[in-house]
Amino acid sequence: MTEPNGERTLAYLSTIPVSRVKGLTGKRATALAAAGIESVSDLLFHVPRRYIDRSTTAPMEDAPLGEEVTVVGTVQKISTRRVRRNLAIINATIFDGETYLFATWFNQTFRERQLPEGTEVALSGKIERKQGRLQMKSPEADVLDRPGESLITGRVVPVHPGVKGVSPGFLRRGIHNAVTRSLPVGDPVPGEMRERLKLMDRSAALEAVHFPEAMDDVGPARDRLAFDELFRLEVALALQKRRQIDDAIGIAHVRETGGLVSQLVSGLPFPLTAAQERVIGEVQDDMVRPHPMHRLLLGDVGSGKTVVAVAAVLTAADGGYQGAVMAPTEVLAVQHFLSIGALLAGAGMAPPIEAKGMGSLFSQTEHERPVRLALLTGSNAEVNYREAITRSELVEEIADGSVDIVVGTHALIQEGLDFKRLGVAVVDEQHRFGVHQRVELRAKGAEAEPDLMIMTATPIPRTLSMTLYGDLDVSSIARDEMPPGRPEVETVALTKTPAAERLWLDRITTEVAAGHQAFVVCPLVEDSPKIEAASATAEHARLVALLPDMEIGLLHGQMVPADKASVMAAFRDQELDVLVATTVIEVGIDIPHSTVMVIEDADRFGLSQLHQLRGRLSRGIGPNYCFLVADPTTTESEDRLAAMVASDDGFVLAEEDLRIRGQGTVFGARQAGVADLRIADILRDTQLLIDARREAFALVADDPDLIDHPEVADEVRALLGDAVAWLFVS
Repeated sequence: MTEPNGERTLAYLSTIPVSRVKGLTGKRATALAAAGIESVSDLLFHVPRRYIDRSTTAPMEDAPLGEEVTVVGTVQKISTRRVRRNLAIINATIFDGETYLFATWFNQTFRERQLPEGTEVALSGKIERKQGRLQMKSPEADVLDRPGESLITGRVVPVHPGVKGVSPGFLRRGIHNAVTRSLPVGDPVPGEMRERLKLMDRSAALEAVHFPEAMDDVGPARDRLAFDELFRLEVALALQKRRQIDDAIGIAHVRETGGLVSQLVSGLPFPLTAAQERVIGEVQDDMVRPHPMHRLLLGDVGSGKTVVAVAAVLTAADGGYQGAVMAPTEVLAVQHFLSIGALLAGAGMAPPIEAKGMGSLFSQTEHERPVRLALLTGSNAEVNYREAITRSELVEEIADGSVDIVVGTHALIQEGLDFKRLGVAVVDEQHRFGVHQRVELRAKGAEAEPDLMIMTATPIPRTLSMTLYGDLDVSSIARDEMPPGRPEVETVALTKTPAAERLWLDRITTEVAAGHQAFVVCPLVEDSPKIEAASATAEHARLVALLPDMEIGLLHGQMVPADKASVMAAFRDQELDVLVATTVIEVGIDIPHSTVMVIEDADRFGLSQLHQLRGRLSRGIGPNYCFLVADPTTTESEDRLAAMVASDDGFVLAEEDLRIRGQGTVFGARQAGVADLRIADILRDTQLLIDARREAFALVADDPDLIDHPEVADEVRALLGDAVAWLFVS
């Protein structure tokens, strides 16, 4: 496994198929490939999930009772006994050469297949002595495979993550073979960087992480390999950011003293928070530079991001440029159109209703001029300067520059829609768009690349933003920087019982009597025979019968846009008391009088989704009530509901969500092809991530084309794949 020049690098090892490894050929190679392990480098990064120190393992007879221990023995007998339809008891007898231990599992019928007689196994759990016998209930079981094998005898034994179709012994021996034949592996991290960060040599780290001499070797080895993963990712992000600056022709906007932004701020019915002032300053600092802005704005629900977005598009409008605000749903686009229109009207910048034929307002030089705002979605065309406008008329007026700000959905990136001078693009809830859609909007700039600001009300942990959005500059509005006066929300988790239902129905009745409104959110549109979850249509019919004196509406994503708009308008105008809806209301709905939300089958929603839904409650009146109705069946769903009850801080919940779900569920959402981190943990390895980012950006600043670091370029290109291939095209 050497290159022609005798060196071995991870880039080279990524080209060697895993089938070249002794013992991992044929069906085993196919099984490994199905698990994402296709090359020798993939195998080297399939690191153990835990270790068993057999060099100090005591006989079972000497293990302390009532404490977490790991013992090793051979399966003498195993059987399954079905007590009733939903209860199976699995009993196994384990012998370590001197003592018998009896292990019991409940409803884990796979144990009989996993632990056939004669298997050497490590059991982890608490030992109890009952009726003179040593017993373990529901222990964790790791198959060690062949008794007497040198890799599992008298040493620290690695327990690698299981791969279906490959026994633990074959996998362990295959990895040992790959490590032995691959070392030494070239190290692209400069020596002075390794010394400065006190990083272990890479070859030593690969050997120690898989087959450590002692447990103390594992931590430094894992840290070194985790750093390598983060360093590769941050180098790619640094290169991307460099290309964005070097390759793009931007717009140097002018920050007008007393211009449209000043007029907006002076007309607001509330003072800007210090955080809003700071972020608007950061955005304008970017926009006056000749390079395109690439900024991410993180802000919790109700943090005042809309004002920042309006300040950005007005900065562009001051210089005769247009602004675009793209939202993922028509409901959210309409909400933005209404919110921005209200801000402009409040600041005296809403134009009078005019007759057709008015030309562009960009020729005007005075600052106190009206701002023309438009809405364009798949089914809707509206403006704030005319009673009615056709879609074709609006497309023409966007193209000739008559419109200052356009709010819309994917309709903004359709063929046939052109801007005269697009100066800034704001993308809301970026995670709901693909990267290509964002790029297509940016490409609407004719003479130069417009500035780009991405907004999200789904808080992202700092460490995650440094990886997923590491090529963007980040602004954030923390919980303690949000506008004051937001009413508290009392969040209660309820089981699906008649008594619990009576509780939330009574609360809805009380709040509606006080002139307030309520949401009832369901996970499905129609009833499903396969999924036992409340459907919006069925729940709507049920509540109409239970609450005959109330006006109850229904909203879901399968409705035609005109019907959705009609229902939302009726709810916003308080013509409806209760709205039964799916997650179509997750973002962007602002109903001032909504004080109750009931989320049915709340265990079926993600934590960020639950937080977004709760954020739809009134921001002005209170107290507010959120009922999470569920009978959770997993520990993960129980943890989500507990987190919601414990906190309403979006950034705290984002960290908890990442802890519960694991980082593997989030990578690839923004940039297809970027592999999940296999070793690094962005919650645990925050300092490693900070170090890797600092070093990577410094290296790229000194060597933008990696001419002096070709081995770094080779490794980034080889291990991150097609997602970064364009970075290396001259």
